[in-house]
Amino acid sequence: MTTLTDRPGTALLVIDVQNGVMAASHDTEAVIERIGGLVARAREAHVPVVWVQHSSEELPVGSEQWEYVPQLQRADGEALVAKEHGDSFEATDLEQVLAEAAVGRLVVTGAQTDACIRSTIHGAFTRGYDVVLVGDAHTTEDLSAYGAPAPGDVIAHTNLYWGFQSAPGRTAAVVPAADVAFAG
Repeated sequence: MTTLTDRPGTALLVIDVQNGVMAASHDTEAVIERIGGLVARAREAHVPVVWVQHSSEELPVGSEQWEYVPQLQRADGEALVAKEHGDSFEATDLEQVLAEAAVGRLVVTGAQTDACIRSTIHGAFTRGYDVVLVGDAHTTEDLSAYGAPAPGDVIAHTNLYWGFQSAPGRTAAVVPAADVAFAG
């Protein structure tokens, strides 16, 4: 139902599942395992897997912190989008990658829930994409020392409000990894 014409395809976005991002994240191993399962299912369904990789002072390009976790490996031919901002669309080639693949529906996973995930799902939705947030395949670190809620609460709240997101001609949903349907 996307507002993007002639773009019936789906893509799986794997956002910032990097060593430095995941080191202190909530439920890290289980989230990585679920993302790995989604990647395998997307590949089997011939659905594009798009890898998004953040760089910053804390994640310098080429450093161990910047590298994707070793449990997840990008296959030859899968897009890699380099970013420096929270929204994976800002100052990147993500829109071009998705347009070339005729993608109008995104299945979103990764980190961090309260930063790059939230920015990207909103960015995609305002650009006309249907957006499925995989409710048990995104995570964040504990920032409660800075006034944020506990990580589990951040994740639960994001899932709650995204499930009620609406706009003309687009859909938003929260689905557990086991229930994600890839339509190629």
